[in-house]
Amino acid sequence: MDESLEPPTTEPQAPELPNYILEPLDKQSPDRLDAIATYATKLAAWKRAERERMADQKQEEESISEAQQNELEERDVSTDPANYDDVPAGGAYITIKETKPGYHYFYWQWRDGDSWKNEYIAPVNANQES
Repeated sequence: MDESLEPPTTEPQAPELPNYILEPLDKQSPDRLDAIATYATKLAAWKRAERERMADQKQEEESISEAQQNELEERDVSTDPANYDDVPAGGAYITIKETKPGYHYFYWQWRDGDSWKNEYIAPVNANQES
C-alpha cells in the first residue's frame, strides 16, 4: 500500500493558530472536519480572488489619465517601471498622492502581499521640480 494513503497513527501537529480556533476543531467529527476543510479551501480561494478584484478596482480608480501620463513623458519623466529599482514590472501603476495639503506628487503604487508599496516619481506641478 502507498505510504501516503495509509491512515495516520499519530495526531497531526497543529498549525500556529489561536486556541479559540483549534479547540473547537478538536471536538469535531471527521465528517464535519472534512466539511470545514472544504469550506476553508473555498473561502481562501474566494478571499484571494476578492483581494485581486479590489486591487484591480483601486488601480482603475487611482491610475493617472493618459493625458497625465503623456505630460510626464513630455517632461522626460519615465513611465516605464523597468527604469525604477524597486518597482515591479507587473501590477504597478502611477497614481497621484497628496503628501500634505497642496503638495501633489506622482508615485508608482503596487500591492505586495497584503500591503501596498509606492515609489516617488515626480511632483505633479513641473514648477516644483528642482
